[in-house]
Amino acid sequence: MTTFDNWRKSSYSGEGDGNSCVEVANSSTRVALRDSKAREDGALSVPTEAFSVFVRAIKGAEKEL
Repeated sequence: MTTFDNWRKSSYSGEGDGNSCVEVANSSTRVALRDSKAREDGALSVPTEAFSVFVRAIKGAEKEL
C-alpha cells in the first residue's frame, strides 16, 4: 500500500474558492487525488501512466475549444 504525504492543491486553485479544489499527491508509481474539503472521505489512486494519459487527453480537449 502506498502512503502519500506530499499533498498539494491544484495549480488552478485561486482566491475565493481556493479551499474547494482537488489535491494531488504522487509516489514513483501512483498518483492520488482527493477533495480538499472532504479529505476524510479518502482518495482515488491510479497508476502514474494512467494519470499521464488522462492529463494529456484533457490538454488535447482544451486545444479544441
